[in-house]
Amino acid sequence: MGANGKGRVLIVAGSDSGGGAGIQADIKTVTMLGGYAMTAVTAVTVQNTLGVSAVHKVPPEIVAAQIVATLSDIGADVIKTGMLVDRDCIIAAADALKDFAIPCVVDPVMVAKGGHALLADDAAAALIERFARGAAVLTPNLPEAAVLTGRTITTESDMHAAVPALRALGAKAVLLKGGHLDGPRVVDLLILGSEVVRFDDARIDTRATHGTGCTLASAIATGMAHGLGVEQAVRRARVFVRHAMESAVPLGQGHGPLNHGAR
Repeated sequence: MGANGKGRVLIVAGSDSGGGAGIQADIKTVTMLGGYAMTAVTAVTVQNTLGVSAVHKVPPEIVAAQIVATLSDIGADVIKTGMLVDRDCIIAAADALKDFAIPCVVDPVMVAKGGHALLADDAAAALIERFARGAAVLTPNLPEAAVLTGRTITTESDMHAAVPALRALGAKAVLLKGGHLDGPRVVDLLILGSEVVRFDDARIDTRATHGTGCTLASAIATGMAHGLGVEQAVRRARVFVRHAMESAVPLGQGHGPLNHGAR
């Protein structure tokens, strides 16, 4: 944490027993980047690198109570949300946060890397209304952006064409992640008001892709909690994720975890 006491990040998300994604990845990321991580656990997932085999929801009132307990005592500079499970959880979390004017980085987690649904089908509208609208940063991947906008987004041209619809969701900034694009390059678009910043990197040939979205959003949140602007926080977060992917040690038989200890 910085000398000024900043760097506090409250993570509202699900637990990953395999340690590669979810709250475990979030805590590692915030800590490695010099922040202070707090958590409000929304669900306990049974998962490893091969996928999710079960989900146990935390009661919405307990999710809300965790949020109020941490913010009323320790406080936070930025909120980061991940897996919000269902409509009841979304409403409870949003209601608990409404009395605290804290910027929110929203990772609209919908499906696990292995394909298991992590958000109920009827919850997308609530996620848009209660979290996407007004978010400091919204970080959808292409499938999530397709659900949020009702558009097909499978190419870079589709990504650019979706910019107006993404702006219309009401977030102050949107980072549209292009990791699902085909080809040797990965393109991300950062939508900042009327400006669009394009990032273009070579694709990394690795199995260590589990938790990339969680890690990126938490890294962005930590940068912002330390006072970085959105674009600067995104740039640093992308570098952190790439280093964590490139230096990962093979673990498990499926989508392996990143090396969150990478410097």
